[in-house]
Amino acid sequence: MKSAADRVMRLALAAAVCSWSGVVWGAGAGIDFNRDVRPILSENCFACHGFDPVARQADLRLDVAESALKERDAGAAIVPGKPEESEAWRRITSGDESERMPPPDSHRELTAKQKETLRRWIAEGAKYEKHWSFVPPQKAPLPEVSDAKGPRIELDRFVMARLDAEGLKPSAEADRRMLMRRGYFDLTGLPPSAEEVEAFVADQSPDAYERLVDRLLADRH
Repeated sequence: MKSAADRVMRLALAAAVCSWSGVVWGAGAGIDFNRDVRPILSENCFACHGFDPVARQADLRLDVAESALKERDAGAAIVPGKPEESEAWRRITSGDESERMPPPDSHRELTAKQKETLRRWIAEGAKYEKHWSFVPPQKAPLPEVSDAKGPRIELDRFVMARLDAEGLKPSAEADRRMLMRRGYFDLTGLPPSAEEVEAFVADQSPDAYERLVDRLLADRH
């Protein structure tokens, strides 16, 4: 069983990886529905073309492919690979206020960047995806890094890959006094006493930090 300290460190690194994953894994990638498109549609379109049957307009749902890709009298709202034939794209870019979507009275307006994201998504095939909460997580392949000996655990490789992408080098390893202060402030919000610092510095056992974190996690503070 892994120690509490090990779990804390891994969770902290996981949080960092999540915040950087768009740069590490997304560089040069195509438009992703959940990451790039769903937020735009949710903010600007789902109020009238979403899951709520009472508020829904024109019997059109843009949150599910079956409805968005369905052929209609005016044509399908979205034609995969063909923005110029997609009714939704025509409405988004229309100069006629009576046709433009989102409508002016919604007080919402797509930015040029958002429009380009939607255009690219349609051009790339308009692939829909399940909401992320319904997609089983999959283990990501470990990225190649410049210093294969540097990472101590697998999550370190994602951190290193991000640093490599930015042309940066890892910071020097913290000394034991700094490491202890970080542990105290992160877990209790309180500084260690001078005596506690000196005791930790003097403890050269390989699991000293893990035992310190376990003790802090059990502390009432």
